[in-house]
Amino acid sequence: ADFKCGYCGKFARDTEPELIEEYVEDGTLRIEWRNFPIFGEESENAARGSWAAGQQGRFWEFHAAAYAEGAKEKGFSKDRVKALAQESGVKDLARFMKDLDGEAARAAVAKDQEQAYGIGATSTPSFLINGRPIAGAQPKETFT
Repeated sequence: ADFKCGYCGKFARDTEPELIEEYVEDGTLRIEWRNFPIFGEESENAARGSWAAGQQGRFWEFHAAAYAEGAKEKGFSKDRVKALAQESGVKDLARFMKDLDGEAARAAVAKDQEQAYGIGATSTPSFLINGRPIAGAQPKETFT
């Protein structure tokens, strides 16, 4: 998914919580995230920011903040990504900013993109469920 993608945000706000409540909490489903920044520099910033937040155990909190209603409209400049990290409870913001611009973050995001292309994803959001691709912000029933 791409943090600048409105449909990804819709999925994150509407469908993902239902899937977590019904399937993740009982161990039926494991959700894995892959960054697929396709909308330019700000998408890259947000993707690397999510990775950097994850280095401090705050990926899902960053994910929630970045997909909150209205967050996309504020953009994902480096200053905005830093503010999202702070909002997400990232403790060491200096380390976060270093990680954000580091080679490891760039490599991790590039690896995610390669995996997405490898399964045939060309848009966001894209999903792979038991080997079956699903594209778009689908309702819970599609995943069920």
